[in-house]
Amino acid sequence: MQWRSIFPAILVVCSLATLTARAVTRPVEDLSAPYAEGASEDQAAVVAKIDEAIEARLVAEKQTAAEPAADLEVLRRLSLALIGTIPSLEEIRRFEADTRPDRLMRWTNAYLHDSRFADYFAERLARAFVGVEGGQFIIYRRDRFTNWLSQQLRNRTSYDQIVVQMIQGQGVATDEAGVNFVMASFANDQFDPNKLAGRTVRAFLGQRIDCAQCHDHPFAHWKQKQFEGLAACYGELDQTLVGVVDVPLSELDEEEFKKRPLPPEAVPGVPYTPEWFPKDGTPRQRLAQWVTHPQNMRFERAIANRVWGLMFGKPFLVDRTVDDLPDPEDQTQQAEMQVLEILGADFRRHGCDLQRLVQVIAATQAFRRSSVPPATPHMSADEEQSTLAVEELERQWGVFPLVRLRPEQVIGSMLQSNSVQTTDQNSHLFTRATRFFRELDYLNEFGDPGEAELEQRAATITQMLLNMNGEFASEMSRIRPFATPNVLRQHSPTTEAFLDNIYLCCFTRRPSAVEREHFLEQLADSPSEISDAVIEDLFWTLFNSPEFCWNH
Repeated sequence: MQWRSIFPAILVVCSLATLTARAVTRPVEDLSAPYAEGASEDQAAVVAKIDEAIEARLVAEKQTAAEPAADLEVLRRLSLALIGTIPSLEEIRRFEADTRPDRLMRWTNAYLHDSRFADYFAERLARAFVGVEGGQFIIYRRDRFTNWLSQQLRNRTSYDQIVVQMIQGQGVATDEAGVNFVMASFANDQFDPNKLAGRTVRAFLGQRIDCAQCHDHPFAHWKQKQFEGLAACYGELDQTLVGVVDVPLSELDEEEFKKRPLPPEAVPGVPYTPEWFPKDGTPRQRLAQWVTHPQNMRFERAIANRVWGLMFGKPFLVDRTVDDLPDPEDQTQQAEMQVLEILGADFRRHGCDLQRLVQVIAATQAFRRSSVPPATPHMSADEEQSTLAVEELERQWGVFPLVRLRPEQVIGSMLQSNSVQTTDQNSHLFTRATRFFRELDYLNEFGDPGEAELEQRAATITQMLLNMNGEFASEMSRIRPFATPNVLRQHSPTTEAFLDNIYLCCFTRRPSAVEREHFLEQLADSPSEISDAVIEDLFWTLFNSPEFCWNH
């Protein structure tokens, strides 16, 4: 692309414009959103229940949990999980200046009130709701859907209301953007009710029923007739000049009825608890009420498990996919599901509030634990046995799991590391455009996990080489007037402070004693005397280190 060739020059100009348009620092108070909002008095009690349940699991398995992580490490996790990038040096300084004992809770709340959270979480959730494909542009607009979902999060619309709008919404996709949920299954001038039925159960109830489309499920209780009943709930969908509407089957002529992509005998129905399935309303309205029914534990457990997965990088039941939860009636899984049931019940009590759910998870001991297992800071002689022990500790949430960052997190973190100020919606247009195009390039090179984003995939050698030899890491390492490498050299009083600032920008921590000794031996006595080449090499090395690309 031609814009890449002029990237450095444009970045200098835009950095000048950005610096003059924004203050160099902002007071800590600016980040503190209303603390009382969404943080009720019983939150600590709910968190304590979750901590006790996980501790009981560890005791039963005779395991010891890891130590609490440093606050800066937890801040990095929060930033990556909620806004998709590491915190800026500006935010780190303000966080360290905040000496209140509940600062992690306050900063979680602050991130939840940041529009970056709404935009980022909307994109992550949209992957489960509509996938990642663009579809037919004229009738389906994924961008409109994610913008709509982001606005719902900003408005703090209850999750059950959001789901109801998606399932039963009517109108034009560009106006009533929630209908893009059903429009995502529109192809060849026809809706695919089977695809919608499978996605509905996976996304909103956390279970896989898709195989029942062709035959009775060999293990679960799902039957083919039950799947046909769910699919028939979408059987009246039609796309007209006024957008998505429901056309009763009784109004179809014989020829139109034969074209229906469902068996003639299929009638709207649900696979369990038919008493929750209303008798009045359109099939989609009835389905929406059944999915979100106050007694439908699958609904609340599914979103609790998905949000847990988005924050930790793994769903709560790490041996299962995020949409493969056991039935609530399965007595053999009661102990395994206790934490999700606590989260789900609290979620319901507080009006299906997604922000509340995030706050509770972020306050748990599991989220704030170190990634280093106790008594095993290094791999033992028996590497295989040691690895299995760590995996089992992760399974019981006695240690924070190590997970590779997603492509947009890597790109966002590199861009943020290149600026000491926070890169957000107030940043210069060019900065935001750069992130957008770089994310596209990165996804094209590395591949997009799509809906399976919570299924772990190791980085390939090809991906690592692309990262090391690609343009972006080099560009973000170069000395430019207002980029981090040059700003830190100019404003760090000592070489030791300069090294600290580099590590804070890239890793949200200061260098260890060994790292400090290693690099100080190679750096000049004064930051102003350190050459451009040395600084650029140092940044490039940190960008390509394993730590930068992991959630640790």
